[in-house]
Amino acid sequence: MANQLHIYINNPTEGKSDGTEASSGAGTSPICVTLDASKNEEKAVKCAVRCDSGFKIDGAVTVAISGESAEKWKVAADNGYKDESEALSRASWEDKLELGDVESLNVIFWAKASSSSNEAPHKDASVSITATGKVVVA
Repeated sequence: MANQLHIYINNPTEGKSDGTEASSGAGTSPICVTLDASKNEEKAVKCAVRCDSGFKIDGAVTVAISGESAEKWKVAADNGYKDESEALSRASWEDKLELGDVESLNVIFWAKASSSSNEAPHKDASVSITATGKVVVA
C-alpha cells in the first residue's frame, strides 16, 4: 500500500489542499533554506501535512527531524502566524511535534533551520523531516 500521508511546501493554506508535495527520497522538491552562517541566521518554512482523499489519521501525526545536522532544525505548530517573521519570533520550537485532526486538508506547521558562525559554507542534504501516523479509511 502506498503512503497516504504527505508533507507539502510552497505556502500551503490551512484547511485547503494546495501546496507542493515535498519529495520523499527523490530530492526533486526538498524543503530547503539558504543561510548565511556569518550572521547566525534562522529561516522558517511554512509546511503542511495531510492525507490523500478518503483517508485520515487515527490519533496524531508526529513530525520529527533526523540526520547529521538535525540539531540545527526545529518544528513548531502554527498558531495562525501571518508570515515567517511572526513564526520565528512567536512559535514554540521543538525537536518533534504532534498534530491532531489530520485528514485530507492541510494542517499547517513550520520548520526552522539555523546556522552558526563556526560553520564553513556547505550544502547539507543529511536532514529529513518525517510525518508518521496511523492512516485509516475516512
